[in-house]
Amino acid sequence: MTQQPEQPFVGGKAETSGEAKKLGVPTLAEDLLLLLFQPNSGLRSGTGTIAGENTLFYTLAGAVLADLGLGHHVRTDTGWGGTTRVEAVEDHPPSDDTLRSAWDYLCEKPRGVQTVLAAIGPTLRSPLLDRLVERGDIRRGIRKALGLFDTTVLEDGGSGRRSRLLGDVRDVLVEGAEPQPRVAALAALLSGSGTLPQFDPEIPWTSPVITRAKELEQGNWGAGAAAEAVARTVTATIVNNVIIAAAVLPQN
Repeated sequence: MTQQPEQPFVGGKAETSGEAKKLGVPTLAEDLLLLLFQPNSGLRSGTGTIAGENTLFYTLAGAVLADLGLGHHVRTDTGWGGTTRVEAVEDHPPSDDTLRSAWDYLCEKPRGVQTVLAAIGPTLRSPLLDRLVERGDIRRGIRKALGLFDTTVLEDGGSGRRSRLLGDVRDVLVEGAEPQPRVAALAALLSGSGTLPQFDPEIPWTSPVITRAKELEQGNWGAGAAAEAVARTVTATIVNNVIIAAAVLPQN
């Protein structure tokens, strides 16, 4: 039997101003991208950059899958050779458009986690950034390059939401607070992406912080998350695949 080629994933379409719907609750991927935005790290005063750009699409894709797992829209199983596959939970689609695109892709058939990360990740950055701009969390500005050319820069939008998210993650990693599932997933993804050291000194890069972050990567979220056992297992599986992808990509 001739094997049919994988159908390309089409998703993450950027919304135009005339088509944009009223934004709902931010997705986990939006929260992650907002945290990865580093204010005042740009070449020009008052501008910022996105940390971990080299592996960003894997990290954002991991956040999308983790969000689907937390919402019980997907589950994992074991495929050929012990590989981990992810499949959609039938008749339980997410309402968010970005999550729905990924869920629809998985509805076609179960797929390996690495395959899904590589398929859905490359189209995510632009529409997620557009959402953060629309929410007022990040602002696009225009600055002069070499005193001649206009260039687009990213600036803090002044909403305060990044500071609140960072405070939640810091409470878990530094103060030992028991995390809500979304905060645990955010901290695990930041750690798995390799970007956590860039948050020092706001989140000190110390041995206790590293240990706690690794625990979250493995799904050790505390007794309060017991009811989220399935979602925790799915998220831990996805985060570990993000770690593998992030480690291999620079070598390729």
